[in-house]
Amino acid sequence: MTAPTVRSPRRGPLLTSLLPTAVALVCVLTRLGNRQLWFDEYATWWASSLPSAAFDRLTEHVDIVFVPYYTFMHAWTWLAGSSTTALRLPEALAMAASAGLVALVGRRLFTARVGVVAGLLFALLPTVSRYGQEARPYAFAMFFSLLATVLLLRALDRPSLRVWAGYALAVALTGFSHLVALSVLAAHAVVVLRARRSGDPVAHWAFACAAVMGTSVVVPMAYRSTGQSGQIAWNDVSRRDLLWYASDLFGNWTVATAVLGLAVLGLWAAGRPTAAALATWALLPPVVTAATGEWLHLFLPRYLLFTVPAWALLAAAGAVRVADLLSAVGRGTLWRRARGTALVAAAMAGFVVLTLPALQSVREDIPTEPDYAGAARLVKAGQRPGDGIVFHRSYNSRLAMAYQLREGARPEDILMKRAPQQTGWFWAHEYQRPSGRLSGSARLWFVSPGDDDDPYAYMPEEKAKALKDGYTVARTQRLRHVTVQLLERRTQ
Repeated sequence: MTAPTVRSPRRGPLLTSLLPTAVALVCVLTRLGNRQLWFDEYATWWASSLPSAAFDRLTEHVDIVFVPYYTFMHAWTWLAGSSTTALRLPEALAMAASAGLVALVGRRLFTARVGVVAGLLFALLPTVSRYGQEARPYAFAMFFSLLATVLLLRALDRPSLRVWAGYALAVALTGFSHLVALSVLAAHAVVVLRARRSGDPVAHWAFACAAVMGTSVVVPMAYRSTGQSGQIAWNDVSRRDLLWYASDLFGNWTVATAVLGLAVLGLWAAGRPTAAALATWALLPPVVTAATGEWLHLFLPRYLLFTVPAWALLAAAGAVRVADLLSAVGRGTLWRRARGTALVAAAMAGFVVLTLPALQSVREDIPTEPDYAGAARLVKAGQRPGDGIVFHRSYNSRLAMAYQLREGARPEDILMKRAPQQTGWFWAHEYQRPSGRLSGSARLWFVSPGDDDDPYAYMPEEKAKALKDGYTVARTQRLRHVTVQLLERRTQ
């Protein structure tokens, strides 16, 4: 007689996470480089391309909280290049791995079936694809906060010094990815409190030590960031922000309504301790950041993206519970399970249909962002040796065009006195008296963002006068939210 096959217990988590990871990978890698960068992503490219001295000058003024991310991206772009796809690939992989971790959390808190459904719901959310295809650290904050959650649950099940040390490291990496994501520790505390009440005599002490160790290494960076709070002072919480939070968090109102509706059922289906932990994870960060928005300015859906897994887990629990109730009629355990599985599969198919339009739209250019890629194509196609380029007051244009024209010959930036590498900011300093600088250029490319009929509107008066008096417009091309003009020197 052949001995029965013993299935390794390690295969259970692997099988649970495999399908959600694969689906998320397909979602985030599809047309990864299709949507052109927006300003924050240009900032990522710029900061990660700076030499160390210029990088230090930059982070003395702005983005100190992104130093770990920019440092990683500096090494990554050195290896992989700075194409749009290359810049976004690490984030895409982090987001795909996050789907698998969502499934593992669901497996531990509920069942393997709930874990798989939660991972798939997460993978199919439009904002998961949106921020999985963006060169910013939000996907890393998602991944490390989930990794910390998985390690915490493992440490409570099978405590060991190695697992608790891994948890402390994951907490530190969560904070280095994005400080707001550290608020996931509140949900962790709820889980640990339940373990203590269940008779675990050391869980709360181990958790406290690991959490303190993990957060303490982030404190210096957090402290230095208080001197740069003006960088996000523009982000005041408005009524619109509060009313549209769910839509912005999930991708649109249709998807948000489906997820939130199932999540309410999930709160009913989950046991009280699990429901409390997931509700804390999902609700506490937006409530706190909204309440403190006047002082901290941290209420932004992309800052709170790490709360999405909690909603996906609750929604999956609700969907599976409803499917089980609907399939409970009749006899035969096998048939009931088959009916329940079929109902869950049908619900997932419906969710795919629901999210498909939004999944397609997040791969298109952001409608409010200027078409700097198109502007760069015009300049590349028409430039001649000796051409110069000038920009409107907006520093966004200079940074975006620097990226789009980073390869090959490019026109000289005539009015730039001190480059951003020298100023320690994302913008340059220009000459205050432009007429003298323009006198030697026969042709200029003028890039002006916005949709004004007059591209010179809101420019410094002396700069606009020098361009109008010294040059005639040979060609004007209006693109999405940006105008490109070819200027030729007036003949006397």
